Amino acid sequence: MKMEGSRSENAADLTSKETLINRYKLKPIWRLFMIVNLGLGAYMFIKPKKKTTSKEANRGVENDEVPVEAFLEPATTSIPERPPPPVIREEKEHVPEDQQHDLFKWILEEKRKIKPKDREEKKQIDEEKAILKQFIPAKSNPSL
Repeated sequence: MKMEGSRSENAADLTSKETLINRYKLKPIWRLFMIVNLGLGAYMFIKPKKKTTSKEANRGVENDEVPVEAFLEPATTSIPERPPPPVIREEKEHVPEDQQHDLFKWILEEKRKIKPKDREEKKQIDEEKAILKQFIPAKSNPSL
């Protein structure tokens, strides 16, 4: 009978050891599952709310049960047409000629610093420089 008692104790020890081993094998999986679950919950709680799109706004109008005939009927009242308001242009301050002269000199210096990439760009820059050279010695400059 001693043999039978020791077998049952060994069997109980083995099953308890096996469950402990299985429990410890699954522990990292449960931890990972809990971390992912908490992260997903935090993301859903913190994420910004979506703005309603035009389709969702149209759905809200359809739910209000507005009769379509109200929109299809021609308007019985006429709206008097108003002429458009006159466009008022604000006059900008006039730049004095000495400042214009200095401005043209500065633009010419900047054009000289530009390094063209191809012949067409070089030709365009040379034309712009020639125009600026005409304005610099002139007594009167075009108004800016």
